[in-house]
Amino acid sequence: MSMNLWLVYVTTVFLMMCTPGPSQLLMLSNSIANGWRKSMATAAGDLTANLLQMLAAGLGLAAIIVASQHALSIIKWCGVAYLSWLGLRMILNAGKSSSTQGSRGMPVRRLWMQGFVTSAANPKAVVFFAALFPLFITPGEAFWPQFAVLSATYLVMDGMFLSAYGVSASWLASRLKGKARPWLDRAGGTFMIGAAILLGLKPVEK
Repeated sequence: MSMNLWLVYVTTVFLMMCTPGPSQLLMLSNSIANGWRKSMATAAGDLTANLLQMLAAGLGLAAIIVASQHALSIIKWCGVAYLSWLGLRMILNAGKSSSTQGSRGMPVRRLWMQGFVTSAANPKAVVFFAALFPLFITPGEAFWPQFAVLSATYLVMDGMFLSAYGVSASWLASRLKGKARPWLDRAGGTFMIGAAILLGLKPVEK
């Protein structure tokens, strides 16, 4: 893979990531409620799911997964229901999280699971990677080294975007305290429900 082709790939991924998706909204919500450092577990969960999806695409499983539309729908709507429930609970408990959880916030394992489920529930992620990567694979060169470069580049860029969302939300949360806290919690819950809506709008059909 040439440097020019890699730069085109970086530009393509950057432009795609400029539009917030379910994972970005979830990152905003968890950073507001738990702070940036702990919310990085959410980013780690998202990136773990992405890595598994990339491997599935690279191993040629995309066609098998696409063939099972019913299974994709179940996975997708379970994710939508999960995020909606979390967002609604956050709105209803607005202002109570700081007093009931203290400085601990949500357990890191649960934050990781939220990020993983949100990304894994994307019904077209494997197909997306299976369609994107071949555009930047140079024929005649070894496949797996190129695949590794494309995958690592995507994960690093995604991690940087998620970190930026998390830092911004955490910075805002640290400056809005007291009476503003319930409204901040409601905003976090709204972001989470927004993530569910975006996930629900993603088509499953071919």
